[in-house]
Amino acid sequence: MESTDKKDLLLSQINKNSILFFSLFSAWLLTIPFHGQLIYCLYGKFNIDLRNIPLISISAHFLGLIFSGYIVDSLNKANKAIIHITIICIIGTMMFFLPYNLLWNISLYAMSFAAGIYIGSWGFYFKKFTKANKKVETIVKVLILSNVFMLIINTIAINISIYFALSLTITFLVISLIVVSNIPKPNILGKGKDVIIKVIDISKPMGLLWIFIAIITINSGLMYSVVTPAFSHHVKLTSWYWAIPYIVVLFLLMKSPDKTNKAYILNIAIAIIGISFLLFIILDRSIPSYLLINTLMLGAFGVCDLFWWSIIGELIDYVKNPAKIFGIGLSANVFGILVGDVIIAKLNITAIEFNSTVFALIIVFIILMILPSLHKHLSLIINQHIFLFRLYDNKSEKVEDTINKYPGLTSRENEIVDLLLKGRTYKMIAEELYLSENTIKTHIKNIYAKYNINSKAELIKILTITRKR
Repeated sequence: MESTDKKDLLLSQINKNSILFFSLFSAWLLTIPFHGQLIYCLYGKFNIDLRNIPLISISAHFLGLIFSGYIVDSLNKANKAIIHITIICIIGTMMFFLPYNLLWNISLYAMSFAAGIYIGSWGFYFKKFTKANKKVETIVKVLILSNVFMLIINTIAINISIYFALSLTITFLVISLIVVSNIPKPNILGKGKDVIIKVIDISKPMGLLWIFIAIITINSGLMYSVVTPAFSHHVKLTSWYWAIPYIVVLFLLMKSPDKTNKAYILNIAIAIIGISFLLFIILDRSIPSYLLINTLMLGAFGVCDLFWWSIIGELIDYVKNPAKIFGIGLSANVFGILVGDVIIAKLNITAIEFNSTVFALIIVFIILMILPSLHKHLSLIINQHIFLFRLYDNKSEKVEDTINKYPGLTSRENEIVDLLLKGRTYKMIAEELYLSENTIKTHIKNIYAKYNINSKAELIKILTITRKR
């Protein structure tokens, strides 16, 4: 019993550490290779033309994400890849302390590709060491922490010192390396959750999700290339405020009641993206206009990002190699931003703001058309998710209460019996929920008492009947 509790504590600590090292690395990614403000400041210091460099960098990152699952196929390899790539990025980032030369571009492109492999590799940590009911919370923490760290670096780069900010990014990478290096080695890591819920074909929902992400993040590319530069003259405000609404919305979503139907929130967020682009061409370029447009736009993007990040986190439970699903899934985001950048490059510069808004509105319309089909296919696989409260069967649409599916049982007991009906053993349930097997047995005994039964067979029979009603 004591050893099992120690194991639970160890796995919980690994999850916290994985959130930290991944967030620190992601902050570096957001400040340098991925449309990072710090890299714009560095190249701008030497008056370097940046028309093609970000496109190549993001394209390299896209390829790294696509290939991550083919390069990394085990937790052992994921652990090694993350450590080695972090070292590569530390060395590559140091190149920017030198005066501008060819090494800058080579380092940027190499690091961008390697970072794609890193992101996909983290899928193994996310799958193995995040509890089934804590996935959304883990993603929220990652998105919030990485953006907070990124804002700190960007604010320093723009308002204080470029090289101080550059030093800070390297410091973040070093801390990230220390944290991941001190996580127990793969022979211990292998004891974490490695359960495939059910062997099913997820290609169709995954394909629809990829299309959804790619299309909606075209608007992110339009924002980076048109909306953000339009307010760049408000230097001090834009250096820190632009990601604040994103962070606040994510925090509020994490703290909102579980029963809140966030499927509607997602639809509202998509509509708000369209409204914010309309306001962009209607309003002036003053500070109040920026605050309104940025608050609406970034808040809505926060909802959308949480949706698809957390859905990908659910889908990795159905595959043996989470790096492949995680990498390919997140590559859709990068692809959408690339498409947005290319669209801007092709638009007439004299009407770029109007034309980009027209594209943004068309994208919102397409997304709202795709969403019901995507929602239906995802709900067939994923039973409990904050954005997927409606469940479907082959005959009709049916709303199902995922929180109190079995009346009279606590939420934890509901969670346990739901896994039991999916064919899990007590040991598998214990590993998935990060509880000891004895704790699971205690819960089962309490459930027996509530239903006045004495065997697992009777329990499954009663629960099956209850679920059908």
